[in-house]
Amino acid sequence: MKGSWVVSTSIIRITLSFTFLFICHFSDVLAAPTRHLCRPEQKDALLKFKNEFEIGKPSPTCKMVGIESHRKTESWGNNSDCCNWEGVTCNAKSGEVIELNLSCSSLHGRFHSNSSIRNLHFLTTLDRSHNDFEGQITSSIENLSHLTSLDLSYNRFSGQILNSIGNLSRLTSLDLSFNQFSGQIPSSIGLSGNRFFGQFPSSIGGLSNLTNLHLSYNKYSGQIPSSIGNLSQLIVLYLSVNNFYGEIPSSFGNLNQLTRLDVSFNKLGGNFPNVLLNLTGLSVVSLSNNKFTGTLPPNITSLSNLMAFYASDNAFTGTFPSFLFIIPSLTYLGLSGNQLKGTLEFGNISSPSNLQYLNIGSNNFIGPIPSSISKLINLQELGISHLNTQCRPVDFSIFSHLKSLDDLRLSYLTTTTIDLNDILPYFKTLRSLDLSGNLVSATNKSSVSSDPPSQSIQSLYLSGCGITDFPEILRTQHELGFLDVSNNKIKGQVPGWLWTLPNLFYLNLSNNTFIGFQRPTKPEPSMAYLLGSNNNFTGKIPSFICELRSLYTLDLSDNNFSGSIPRCMENLKSNLSELNLRQNNLSGGFPEHIFESLRSLDVGHNQLVGKLPRSLRFFSNLEVLNVESNRINDMFPFWLSSLQKLQVLVLRSNAFHGPINQALFPKLRIIDISHNHFNGSLPTEYFVEWSRMSSLGTYEDGSNVNYLGSGYYQDSMVLMNKGVESELVRILTIYTAVDFSGNKFEGEIPKSIGLLKELHVLNLSNNAFTGHIPSSIGNLTALESLDVSQNKLYGEIPQEIGNLSLLSYMNFSHNQLTGLVPGGQQFLTQRCSSFEGNLGLFGSSLEEVCRDIHTPASHQQFETPQTEEEDEDLISWIAAAIGFGPGIAFGLMFGYILVSYKPEWFMNPFGRNNRRRKRHTTTH
Repeated sequence: MKGSWVVSTSIIRITLSFTFLFICHFSDVLAAPTRHLCRPEQKDALLKFKNEFEIGKPSPTCKMVGIESHRKTESWGNNSDCCNWEGVTCNAKSGEVIELNLSCSSLHGRFHSNSSIRNLHFLTTLDRSHNDFEGQITSSIENLSHLTSLDLSYNRFSGQILNSIGNLSRLTSLDLSFNQFSGQIPSSIGLSGNRFFGQFPSSIGGLSNLTNLHLSYNKYSGQIPSSIGNLSQLIVLYLSVNNFYGEIPSSFGNLNQLTRLDVSFNKLGGNFPNVLLNLTGLSVVSLSNNKFTGTLPPNITSLSNLMAFYASDNAFTGTFPSFLFIIPSLTYLGLSGNQLKGTLEFGNISSPSNLQYLNIGSNNFIGPIPSSISKLINLQELGISHLNTQCRPVDFSIFSHLKSLDDLRLSYLTTTTIDLNDILPYFKTLRSLDLSGNLVSATNKSSVSSDPPSQSIQSLYLSGCGITDFPEILRTQHELGFLDVSNNKIKGQVPGWLWTLPNLFYLNLSNNTFIGFQRPTKPEPSMAYLLGSNNNFTGKIPSFICELRSLYTLDLSDNNFSGSIPRCMENLKSNLSELNLRQNNLSGGFPEHIFESLRSLDVGHNQLVGKLPRSLRFFSNLEVLNVESNRINDMFPFWLSSLQKLQVLVLRSNAFHGPINQALFPKLRIIDISHNHFNGSLPTEYFVEWSRMSSLGTYEDGSNVNYLGSGYYQDSMVLMNKGVESELVRILTIYTAVDFSGNKFEGEIPKSIGLLKELHVLNLSNNAFTGHIPSSIGNLTALESLDVSQNKLYGEIPQEIGNLSLLSYMNFSHNQLTGLVPGGQQFLTQRCSSFEGNLGLFGSSLEEVCRDIHTPASHQQFETPQTEEEDEDLISWIAAAIGFGPGIAFGLMFGYILVSYKPEWFMNPFGRNNRRRKRHTTTH
């Protein structure tokens, strides 16, 4: 028993020893589920960083690039491991945060100067792209010395890029594209190509490890700094869409690793940059939309790896550079919009050619399309527009060998008539065909061709082709999605079968002579864009349009539609964004609650009555509202200030009345309330909150938008500018105007008008404004047109106005102005009539512009002209004095005759003079 006890005791001791050792040595394993990898100070820094911004709406650019927006920082909480937070990556051993990806996180705010991000010392990757950050990039990033990748693209950063960014010596990738920086880049720097506000830091040239530099879509100007040539590790360099001028620096020859170069959409010039010929690794070169001249060098073939060469829209000369076809890797070639000339010859084409894209249109080539084009068997897109074929017919059979051809652009050829029925059978795989500007026959043949036409065409452009009948052949094109038959002579009714094409989403019928619509049996709902302006449509707006529930844009302007706006359009309210019913004969009032998704509404020049529907204040996407020249009787719609996106408001020529209360329009660019019955005075601070006219800012999506509208539709309007009505066929997004003319406003012109520094047109004429012209108008440095005529203004014309160098039109007439007319050069280009009706104006400027007027300008309007009677009396007295002597003798003789015969006109000696007086009274 004792031995057994000893053995048992030993076993117990051994077991306890192993248990103790297990507990001691594996305590880390047992505790692992409760220990966080994230270091406490890192978590604190991230939570503070999170609180520096707000979560708002997602950036629209995320959809553009195919990234799904997600509010990543919402998962960040104090009770969880920060290394598990969305967008955060930690070092598995140290727990340091090394990557922070907040792309498309719906974040809004500014970069704080003392941002807690500076405490993430071991951060290697920082991605804050596709958000809504604004303001300057602060020095808080200079502590991130381990950064290798920095992406701040697609935001609204502004101000200067700090020199301290050059301290990030480990950077290999830097993307600052699609922001708001601008200014001239110092010649000593090594970065370029964006739209930043401010200068680029000179220390960038020290980022010797950079391999990717993306600076496109900004507003840099000046020459490209030669110091970029110091970035010898660069593989990708994007400098497109800026305002660079000059030549490509010779230092670019040092970029031996470069494979992609994009300097398109700048103002660069000179001959082809031969320095690029040394960069044999180049695979993509884009020089498009610049001012390059001269001929393309034949030794460009030394770029044996070149896959894409884009040089469109420059001023290159010479003949077609067929030697480019020698480069076997060449896949994309764009040379359109240059000054190339001569016969179009392709020379020797390597077989098989890899070329997939070829655009050589809009040059000065003559002759036929070369038959050797049939050797480009891999061609998918071909553009040969504006070719002078010398009235020779096009041999469409040469395209039958291009089995992969997908997109063919043959617009504006000087060829004979093209028969649409005959050419379509040649294209079995073609999806897009552009024949605009040619003479096209589309007669409806009764016989069916033995070789049926392709049924794969998705886009067909037939604008300006002289077509008179709607092409019946399109009836079988069931894949057709885009059809443009605008600017033709098509008459009759729009065929009903057109609405049954299952994929048709864009239809442009504008500028024809259509008179009506055949009603379809059952229209397909795919239609998104229907443009039917400037035809002869009459009657009511057809009700079947209400069945096109996918409709996004509807333009029926410049027709003769009558009746009211159909209430059935309520069916379109979820998608309809742009509605233009301008220049018709529509009557009745506005329907309520039917257009809640509208971005643009134009019903000008109709006969609409009543009031503006208050439901408009719920149209949160509304940017353009135009109701001019109707019969609307209402007060000023101050409640529209709730529309945060409203940019254009036109109420002119209606019966609006009353005072215009204080209204906040933060994004309004154009307001025209002229020719109504508004009255009252404007508060001194009236324009304080009109921030968009004070500083234009940038576009919400960060894109390079130039005109108001969408891809298929641009807004238009008529505006009084420089004394005449001007039609804005497209509205520039930087254009600003205020027109309050033709009302009954009184009191002083608000001094706050001087805050609108981006204002181009100011018209306050034909009111009852009193007081002085505010000197703050001298702050309107962008002003081009100023009209304050027909008011009751007094005092001097502010001398500050003479400093407005862009001011080309002004009108101060018919006020009570006095004093010295400013001496600015722009005053010397005005008409004398711009100052008439002001008794006390004087000065050398006034004398200069009125020098062709016989009387001084300051007096000519107020002198009483001599009457015709006084002139005649004066002449009579002079004549009498001259003929006094001989007249006595002749008078005695003539008097004898008068007394003897007594004629009637003598017996009533004042009758003739009375008749003359009556005539003068009537005239005056």
